[in-house]
Amino acid sequence: METIVAKFGGTSIGNGKRIRKAAQAVVNEYMKGKKVVVVVSAIDKTTDELLHIVDESMEDTVTEKQLAEIVSMGEMTSVRIFSSAIESLGVKSEYVDPFSNKWPIVTDSTLLSAKVDFEATENKSKEIMKMMDQGIIPVVCGFLGRDTEGYITTLGRGGSDITAFLLGHCLMADEVIIVTDVGGVMSTDPNMVEDAKKLDKISVEEMRDLATHGAQVLHPHALKYKDPNINAKIIGFEHGDLSAVGTDIIGPSEQEMLKTTTLHGEPISVIAVVGDGILNKTGILAELTSILAKNNMNIFGISTGQISITVFVNKKDAEEAHRILHDVVVENENLSSLSLGKEIAMITVTSPDFIDTPGIISDVTEPLRKNNINIVEISSSQTSVVIFLEWKDGKKAYELVRGVLK
Repeated sequence: METIVAKFGGTSIGNGKRIRKAAQAVVNEYMKGKKVVVVVSAIDKTTDELLHIVDESMEDTVTEKQLAEIVSMGEMTSVRIFSSAIESLGVKSEYVDPFSNKWPIVTDSTLLSAKVDFEATENKSKEIMKMMDQGIIPVVCGFLGRDTEGYITTLGRGGSDITAFLLGHCLMADEVIIVTDVGGVMSTDPNMVEDAKKLDKISVEEMRDLATHGAQVLHPHALKYKDPNINAKIIGFEHGDLSAVGTDIIGPSEQEMLKTTTLHGEPISVIAVVGDGILNKTGILAELTSILAKNNMNIFGISTGQISITVFVNKKDAEEAHRILHDVVVENENLSSLSLGKEIAMITVTSPDFIDTPGIISDVTEPLRKNNINIVEISSSQTSVVIFLEWKDGKKAYELVRGVLK
């Protein structure tokens, strides 16, 4: 029997009519013979309103324990209403909040940004399985957890999405469905570009970067909990149909889930182009990179400053790239000179944990500082850190950095 986890965001249950439509969508899937567990956020803007009231009434005197309990009331209200709406449609339902002995999400005691205890949560999720086996539709509070002392905790922003993906994994669900106020992931913000298109699918890594840089459809932290063996999609609430087509979330791949440190096998060369105030000159970066692309030369990294642009290329391409870029420098009045530097090593450190690990760059670079190894350039994304340094230091630096992930 197919099992689905359906998570409804605050906007998608923003009023009574929307809750009724959402409950009917759940019941429709149940009547098809599927097992369904529902995860709900607080009703639209409830949490923000509670936080505003707390700020006005207590300002900085509120404790973390008090705040966690207060903001939890949004989700605890939602589950009661949603479960009752399901039962009004003739199907047995039961709400599950942190005070229930069937509560599944176990965390540490960091009350306002708790970390999940996976083993304990997997064990407690068996209670949710039992409910579904009995023909009951469980409605579970998103965003919330409970520590081993019985205190309410919260999972931080995006917590309801975390709850959905986490339960999907623990329940070995076939699909996790995220129901939002948009019909899926768009090629860009439709409020900014009218002809934005809905994507049929998107990878976890792409979704993570989009979400980190402003896309509101899904919180990047939640994607850490996405099981690669479980289907997932984002759909709009307006359909009132959990079978509706949306945007499928693919992955993560095995590589994206691994903690890895790699040293590029061959030396890389660095070319520095300088010119007065070139950072403020339109089109210079495009001119430099496009000429290399036309000559089929790969760029491993780019660094920009007020008066310089540094490009990292294959050593085998370095002399030809230097010659080609020299022609650009001579012809462009905004550029004055360029140089071909030393052989460079490139180390890439990757981990899905980086997204919620403060200070990871200092953790990675500290062993290099202690061993007097100079960093030529460093860049980072949500899941990786790339370090460029002198080739002679490459192997030693690789061993030092690799130890960070152990």
